[in-house]
Amino acid sequence: MYKWFLGIGLFILTRRVGYGIIGFLLGSLIDFFSQNKSGGSERQNPETSGFDYYRERVTRFDFPTMLMALSAAVMKADGAVKRVELDYVKGFFNAQFGNQFTREHLQVLKHFLDSGRIPINEICSDIRNRLNLDGRIQLVHYLFSVAKSDGHVDDSELNTIAHLANKLGIPAMEFESLKNMFYRSADSDYKILGIEPSASDDEVKKAYRKMAIAFHPDKVAQMGEEYQKGAKEKFQQIQDAYENIKKKRGIR
Repeated sequence: MYKWFLGIGLFILTRRVGYGIIGFLLGSLIDFFSQNKSGGSERQNPETSGFDYYRERVTRFDFPTMLMALSAAVMKADGAVKRVELDYVKGFFNAQFGNQFTREHLQVLKHFLDSGRIPINEICSDIRNRLNLDGRIQLVHYLFSVAKSDGHVDDSELNTIAHLANKLGIPAMEFESLKNMFYRSADSDYKILGIEPSASDDEVKKAYRKMAIAFHPDKVAQMGEEYQKGAKEKFQQIQDAYENIKKKRGIR
């Protein structure tokens, strides 16, 4: 920037090419030292450089980079990246993005897996600006699927996903519903519908209708095929929870 400013500026002021060249050279030196100083600062802050890497990639790959960064955070949560988790992520990306899924995507995932710390706060803030609530809810559903790919959601994985959901701005009721689709308890069917076991039959029906509308797959129809598949699975889990409650209560 300085090289052009000084070069053109001195030429305009003096109307001499020689002075313009001198200004250009001086500006080049200023630019050189400014860039080196900036680079040194980034190297001293791994959190910043990690987000810089994410931001540079996201301008090129956008949604896949979001998924890779958060997938890595969940995969690292329990201290061991499992092969089954890696296979699940690969399979999801292959189905979601088809021929657009390349080795370069896996290099992005590897970068985040190898990073000492993933800049979660900055990345989640960026995602909130890019993705609507319905898409972010489906994203958390995907993260639970990654954690459950080995058959079990570890407490550390649950805590990580809860932290990510909070940073993504997922309302507490929606998160509880998602959690109980993967992290089951005696009251999970009720929690999936966002109600307590003490709810009346009418409240159960109203809760189901509300959830069926809120989480209908059409809400994410603009997403890729595999993403829509996840939405359909979530919708089916809501229906299953409702059917289980109806059966226990004898509701018709």
